[in-house]
Amino acid sequence: MSLNLPSHYVMQFATNIQLLLQQKGSRLKSTVTSDTYVGKQASPVDQIGKIEMQTVVNRFSPMGRVDAPVDRRWVFPTDYDLPQLIDSFDKLRLLTDPNSKYVENAVNAAGRQFDRLILAAAVGTAKTGEQGGTSTVLPSAQKVAVGFGAASNTGLTVAKLREAKKILMKADVDLESDELFLPVGGTQHDNLLAEVQIISSEFNGGDAPVLKEGKIMRFLGVNFIHTELSQANIIDSNVVGLPVYAKSGMHLGIWDEVATDISKRTDLQGLPWQAYVTMTAGATRLEEAKVVQIACSIA
Repeated sequence: MSLNLPSHYVMQFATNIQLLLQQKGSRLKSTVTSDTYVGKQASPVDQIGKIEMQTVVNRFSPMGRVDAPVDRRWVFPTDYDLPQLIDSFDKLRLLTDPNSKYVENAVNAAGRQFDRLILAAAVGTAKTGEQGGTSTVLPSAQKVAVGFGAASNTGLTVAKLREAKKILMKADVDLESDELFLPVGGTQHDNLLAEVQIISSEFNGGDAPVLKEGKIMRFLGVNFIHTELSQANIIDSNVVGLPVYAKSGMHLGIWDEVATDISKRTDLQGLPWQAYVTMTAGATRLEEAKVVQIACSIA
């Protein structure tokens, strides 16, 4: 056998490209209101506060006037892009066209960015006023403390969920027509699996079971959405703030939807392909009374 034979061996590359574990796209985009805009900022809603009937004291008295409080909520856009270069030589060696997977990977990233915007806006500072110059924070009355219902800091509990729903109901959120959503991470999901109300068969019958194949779907009228991106809302050491929100209380503004482009970079050696993905969007909380932050220990 010739000693030179190994030089003829062929290195075989995988014919399939597998994306590593990740959240594939947005999970929260459908849980909020959304619209498209142009310009440097946009106002999704003009807000009119509640008014009350007045008692008539005397007949034929001069008529007074009741002025409803008004305000305006704003959303501001941010541009995002994700350029990826795909070497033409590598493309030949892969024995398959990687462009589609590269684009899929980038579109997944764009979807996750939508969710980050929504999560940050839910518990962050909103902009109000005629031109958006007033900063509006989530009031302390809309927050459930990390130690609520317990002697020490706890994770997500049924007691905290009950308190959050009570706050929303006391604010007259229309729970008949306005869906409630709660993004949770695996830690909070596991917290609830230790609660008897979640795993009891008494709560899992009928057309809307709490658990479906071990995954919490809905409880107390709140829809659970699993996303580990929710863990980025750090409010203290080892404490995250999870937003429970009515769909009408959150808004995603889109200036440019996710756009993709595959083109050859003739300005670079090797003439590599570029997979380019862009988007422009922003999010805001529309009404403080429709959002509650639940503080959860992750220690």
